[in-house]
Amino acid sequence: MDLSQINEILSYKLITISGQAITLSHILLIPAVILIGILLTRWIAKLITKRLISKKVDPNVIHLLLRVFYVIAMAILLVTTLELINVPITAFAFLSGAIAIGVGFGAQNIINNFISGWILMWERPIRIGDFLEVESAKGVVEEINTRSTRIRRVDGVHLLIPNSKLLENTVVNWTLVDSLVRTSVTVGVAYGSPAKKVAELIMQATTDQKRIVESPAPVVTFEDFGDNALMFEVTFWLDSNAEGGLRVMRSNIRFRLEELFEENNIVVAYPQRDIHIDGSLTINK
Repeated sequence: MDLSQINEILSYKLITISGQAITLSHILLIPAVILIGILLTRWIAKLITKRLISKKVDPNVIHLLLRVFYVIAMAILLVTTLELINVPITAFAFLSGAIAIGVGFGAQNIINNFISGWILMWERPIRIGDFLEVESAKGVVEEINTRSTRIRRVDGVHLLIPNSKLLENTVVNWTLVDSLVRTSVTVGVAYGSPAKKVAELIMQATTDQKRIVESPAPVVTFEDFGDNALMFEVTFWLDSNAEGGLRVMRSNIRFRLEELFEENNIVVAYPQRDIHIDGSLTINK
């Protein structure tokens, strides 16, 4: 087969769109152009990411810029491919209108999540690294995509939450403004214990923890005369990016309290009950 025969085969007319003939060579050119365009887009995206990371740009800004870049790059690739095969964009006007109507009726949730994803990336009420509480799930945001947001739950399980759910429902963002959170520890001591001394020991156990902030300062309150104990509570603020940090801090304070109470002969209360017996009681040895 000589060169003229190959050219004749490649020039074979397959279809005609708006007066423009689509040949076999055009069909073979499409995957080559798309492949080169995708590889070039990924290479440029990696280059942009490295430059922005070297300048210590916020990861959320990098994520948004990459999404915008991919959308623009895909649009340019589509237009370029159509131009190379001599197909005018106006030829798809009717088809695109029909597709838009079909998508509008059959893919409302997808479009809703897509738009919600862009709103999340643009307004940034939720950012990568934030600790969220969505209904009963708690976790750290790892990635915000155009359709869903990926969250790593505190037990290590990954969750994919639709973006529209994050905008339409109540979401607790523990780190939206800062990473300061407040928590408390409650303890009951036996009746007869010196209340002021107990309050001092609780404050000491709290201030001994380095991660607890000085302002606002911890507050110890004498909560109540309980059924079996004098109830005290200490409220404090600390810098923590996750709920696990609160549990660890409360545990550290309890460990320290146990040491201080033992040194000062303070007894932690235990349940006590009075038993009334009707009739006689005989004890056999």
